[in-house]
Order: sequence, then structure tokens, then C-alpha cells
Amino acid sequence: MTVAQIAAVDAMARDSSAQSRTADIVAAADPQVDAAVRANVVGLSFFYGDKQALYDVSFPIHDCKVTAIIGPSGCGKSTLLRAINRMHDLYPGNRYQGQVILYPEEINIVSPEIDPMLVRLKIGMVFQKPNPFPKSVYENVAAGLWVRGIRKKSVVDDRVEQVLRQAALWEEVKDRLRTSAYSLSGGQQQRLCIARALAPEPEMILFDEPTSALDPIATARIEELVAELAPTVTIMIVTHNMQQAARISDHTAFMHLGRMAEFGVTEHIFTSPSDQRTQDYITGRFG
Repeated sequence: MTVAQIAAVDAMARDSSAQSRTADIVAAADPQVDAAVRANVVGLSFFYGDKQALYDVSFPIHDCKVTAIIGPSGCGKSTLLRAINRMHDLYPGNRYQGQVILYPEEINIVSPEIDPMLVRLKIGMVFQKPNPFPKSVYENVAAGLWVRGIRKKSVVDDRVEQVLRQAALWEEVKDRLRTSAYSLSGGQQQRLCIARALAPEPEMILFDEPTSALDPIATARIEELVAELAPTVTIMIVTHNMQQAARISDHTAFMHLGRMAEFGVTEHIFTSPSDQRTQDYITGRFG
């Protein structure tokens, strides 16, 4: 599928048949959630060569909401996030089974027919440790626009400022746009990476433990930023911090041994989970 084809399907409205097909999956996951979804993960399995890491994972990703992915180390949280972003395609021998259907396009983004680069423009990702490019602040943010073919300086300048403001970073870097991104503090670098992910106007942003390497003040800023972004972009966040998941997410998915053990409204998951494994994890009996 070409960039032009992706742009064409971007313009399509979510039709009634797509809504009806997602409603059953959403209702089965939790009767309290609404049926507005950005994507459905359906029977997703993933293999690192011969080693299976995800087993038949299914759950809805709600539009303009925050979904937290929790679970013990090694349970498949980051693997799931990277599968949705097609990061695993960077390494030979990895393979997917199942579907991740993105709406309103109704395309399976883990299909080998879909270009992973196009997926990454539509679904941005922010990693555990800040990973700015070895370039200037401006070039870091503009990179995604250039990949999309946007070269007009005034347009790029406006978008760079816009997303730096969204990332609560503009006032701190507006006089340093041409300096190296490495000159920023750790918290500033992470917000720069968020601005970089926002620049191509993605439909979703995936956060893989984005505050684990940050101090409490920087962590609070990132959490505030996630809350501010949620009304305009769909967000998924992997976190080991139960308090963080409870604070910032609308829905929570609990992963265990590569499987989706439980999914539902965050308040329900943390106050009256349906699965004993979820109860044991959130109360600290294992993890």
C-alpha cells in the first residue's frame, strides 16, 4: 500500500458496519466500556523465531482514551506494544499471527502487505529511555514531517512549534532549536521524543515505560502531558507502576505469560478484578 493509498483511506469516515463489528468485541471485554474504538487486536500471536511470546491476544483499543498495559516482567507487555508499532520487523525471523485492525481504514496493520514505515507514521512510539536523534532539537521534531514529504519551511516551522508547545517544551527550547538534542536534560529529552512522535499527526501513540528513567518531577510532567493529549490522540502505555496506571488510564489490560488475562475499565480492574491472577498482581502477591 502506497502513501497515497494510506492518505486516501485516512479520509474515509468510520462506517456503521465497522462500528457493529467492533461492538461485540468491546462488550465481551467489559460491558462498561463504550464502543468507540481506534483499533481491535484480534487473536494476535507473535514469535521471535521459533519462540512464541504472545498467545492469541484480543482486546479493543479505545479512541482518544488511555489504555495501560500492566503485568510482571517478561509477560509480553513491551512485545505487544512493539507488535502494534511493527518494530519487530526491524529484525529478521520475527513473525505475527492474527490481526490488529485499525479504524476507520479497516486495515490489518500487521499484515505483510502493509509497509511498516507507514504504520509507524500512523502509530508513534516513545521508549523507556529517551532516544533523540544525534541532531538538533528542530531536526528531531521535523524528521517525521520530512518523511511524510512535507518540506515547506513555514509549514514545518509552525508544526515544530505547535508540537513543542503540546509537549510543554517550547518555552524551554525556543532559543535552542538549532542546538543538539543531547544538550537537554533527561526529562526534556523524553518530552522532545513525545513532540517528535506527535509531529506527523499520528492516530495513536504508544509509551513503553516512559517515566521509568525519570525523577518524580519529570515523571509528573509526563503524566500531565499524557492527560492533556488523551482527548485528541489514542494512547497506550506500558507501566510497572500500579499507581501510575490507576492515575492516568481509562482502561487497563493485565498481561500474564504472554496472554491477555483481563481487560476492562481501570477502576474495575483495580477495585474488583474478575481474574484471581489480576487480584494477586495488583495486591503485590507476585510480580
